[in-house]
Amino acid sequence: MTKTTRNHSDSFQPSPDLFSQSWGMPAVVRDWFLARHWTPRPHQLDMLEADRAGKSALLIAPTGAGKTLSGFLPSICELANAPHEGLHTLYISPLKALAVDVARNLVNPIEEMGLDVRVETRTGDTPSSRRQRQRFDPPSILMTTPEQLALMLSHAEAPKLFGTLRRVVLDELHALALSKRGDLLSLGLARLGTLCPELKVSALSATVAHPEILRDWIAAPCPARDVAMVSQTGGASPELSILASDDRVPWAGHSAQYAVPELLDIIQQNGTSLLFVNTRSQAEMLFQSLWELNEDSLPIALHHGSLDVEQRRKVEAAMVAGKLRAVVCTSTLDLGIDWGDVDLVMQIGAPKGSSRLLQRIGRANHRLDEPSRAILVPANRFEVLECEAAVEAAEEGAQDSEDPQPGGLDVLAQHVLGMACSAPLDADAQFDETIRAWPYRDLTRELFDRVLEFVATGGYALKAYERYARLRKTADGTWRISHPKIAQQYRLNVGTIVEEPMLKVRLVRSKAHKRGATTGPIGRGGRMLGEMEEYFLSQLMPGDTFLFGGEIVAFEAIRDNEAYVSRSYHNNPKIPSYMGGKFPLSTYLAERVRGTLADPTSWKKLPDQVREWLSLQRDVSKLPGKESLLVETFPKADKYFIVCYPFEGRLAHQTLGMLLTRRLERDRAKPLGFVASEYALAIWCALDVGQMFKSGRLSLDELFSEDMLGDDLEDWLDESSLMRRTFRNCAIISGLIERRHPGKEKTGRQMTMSSDLIYNVLYEHEPDHILMQATRRDAARGLLDIERLGHCLKRIKRHIIHQNLDRISPLAVPVMLEIGKEPIFGEGRESVLVEAAEELMREAAGE
Repeated sequence: MTKTTRNHSDSFQPSPDLFSQSWGMPAVVRDWFLARHWTPRPHQLDMLEADRAGKSALLIAPTGAGKTLSGFLPSICELANAPHEGLHTLYISPLKALAVDVARNLVNPIEEMGLDVRVETRTGDTPSSRRQRQRFDPPSILMTTPEQLALMLSHAEAPKLFGTLRRVVLDELHALALSKRGDLLSLGLARLGTLCPELKVSALSATVAHPEILRDWIAAPCPARDVAMVSQTGGASPELSILASDDRVPWAGHSAQYAVPELLDIIQQNGTSLLFVNTRSQAEMLFQSLWELNEDSLPIALHHGSLDVEQRRKVEAAMVAGKLRAVVCTSTLDLGIDWGDVDLVMQIGAPKGSSRLLQRIGRANHRLDEPSRAILVPANRFEVLECEAAVEAAEEGAQDSEDPQPGGLDVLAQHVLGMACSAPLDADAQFDETIRAWPYRDLTRELFDRVLEFVATGGYALKAYERYARLRKTADGTWRISHPKIAQQYRLNVGTIVEEPMLKVRLVRSKAHKRGATTGPIGRGGRMLGEMEEYFLSQLMPGDTFLFGGEIVAFEAIRDNEAYVSRSYHNNPKIPSYMGGKFPLSTYLAERVRGTLADPTSWKKLPDQVREWLSLQRDVSKLPGKESLLVETFPKADKYFIVCYPFEGRLAHQTLGMLLTRRLERDRAKPLGFVASEYALAIWCALDVGQMFKSGRLSLDELFSEDMLGDDLEDWLDESSLMRRTFRNCAIISGLIERRHPGKEKTGRQMTMSSDLIYNVLYEHEPDHILMQATRRDAARGLLDIERLGHCLKRIKRHIIHQNLDRISPLAVPVMLEIGKEPIFGEGRESVLVEAAEELMREAAGE
């Protein structure tokens, strides 16, 4: 029997009567188990015992361990023992599909037990008439999402609706707690703790690196109630392997096109397979490639978040019915939808983290006592190393999941407005409640009051504008919404998910540039080239070049919803367009990869072609050390290159590239551009930087010093468009800018214009505004990965190894292939990469 611990150091064991035939359950629940010849698992009984002891509980268990039933067992037993008026259990899921799926799987057992228990769902897809009815006539068990909880709490009848609540079941908590949706949920739980002091929480999570943090997370809203830690142990170990392809593994790229014929053979040999990729574009590409070779017309489907909801539901239903042989999918299927019998999981491309790999592996053989089978398919040579590291970590059960972070001020602003929509808001009581939400436990009263002032007036710089006056302080000292339409607008715009917008790319006449500024006005005319992800464009500076639509173009500016570019005649684009996984390479796996590179005795597990590549690198240059940084310099094509190998992920490398080029410009090394991959960074210059390092004119220690994260970072942020785009997201979440207005929805252009105007006002007149603080934190944590870059710079301090070479090194080949790479899809792109790689390797080998 699994030991279950209290919040403190003492522990308790389940009572002896749990070992009897009744398992401590009501007869009707016990008979349901016996009729199926099932025996409750120890962790399921532990959840019941924790409930009887008056505790909340956190269950940590891998996929396939029966977590969902474990979470609902206490509620089912209570409802079987005695009828309950009103809402008894609230189930909160990160996915609408998961709430619907769990409801379907819960209704059958309840009906088979003959219980008078109504189960319903409430998501964005639920008809408004049913949502309206649920506020006054709720079911016994309601399945919903964090956004819908926030909506229900914003109504005046929330105290009555939730006054009967006895339990909240939080599913896949590890996926919720790390995001702004988790911040919103934590604030909602704190309010529930106020409305129903008897509340217990049953939280369900896959295995995580620091479960004690999740335990504290669910304990915070109800501090008087202990939280039992329940874990599932045992179960079959997964069977993991890496595809040993007969074809040559590519040097670069993320599509794994080389392996498509073998993937189709594997699908043919297995019953049902899930093929996980890391991005939607990869999913589309792989799905098309499989169908082109699918001469036997095997039923293969596609599932990702951009597909229409009806299409996704059809795929899910066909999968449950066993009608599909394979589904190509993204992280939309990472979580616990019951997919029936899945025989095999294939991870296409490196998983970027061992915890993510273990989560996906669990989708296969959704049974605890049988091993899950998974095959990893590296898309390039570096990914072979990463896949090996991920397999080792998964076999050891090592976790590298992130920990929850302090809560966002924009989310807090949204929640405060929602609470004022429900009832007049008392600032003292609201502050006390807010700091019972784990992400806000360290919030100061001064900062809370500034957030409240922002919600009420927009802040010092905006309070003169009537449109931002959303709350008014009354004679009794409480805060009330200034007009009923404020509540309507709040409910139309609630939530923290802001879709990544696309910008139209328009060709205009070239302007002369000086770094960080555009001279002269930019005309509004010009031919439209297409659309591109705003995330990429927002990082460019005027004059930066990239490939788009088969042309080399120079970035001019972003105005409203459009990015202006002009034709460029540079031989190589400064910053190429790139495609690839958006998941960052985990710090844990990066350390393992560096360890493998530094230890040739570990290479015996690698394919011959990868081992030969690393051996050639050792002969021609050096290998990166586990704690040091290898920096190579070499000439090529009338340019001089700096290539380094931090292994800190693309986001951190992208930021490092931006900051290093600024420093190189200041040192008059004439940098021309850079490109970043998950593993390496390449910068090219007009001057011989290798000789500058050797002569002492440039210092590597000074170039990579930690102080680049000070003034250099601030100056770059002030010049780039990234801050404006991050500000827009914070302004939308905080409610300052509406996505939807009664009767209409705002366009991306309208939201961008509004946010740009407000940003300009705040930047000039109130740079320490709450939203400016939120923007800087989001940029540092998300788009720039500043914390990780800081750890890297600290690690390599005085541990930089310089190799001045007369030609490209073998290890530099993959990142050099990223330079000037046009986003061609399919076989054309693969053949171009192969030809370029072979040429670079011949050069590296001195042939």
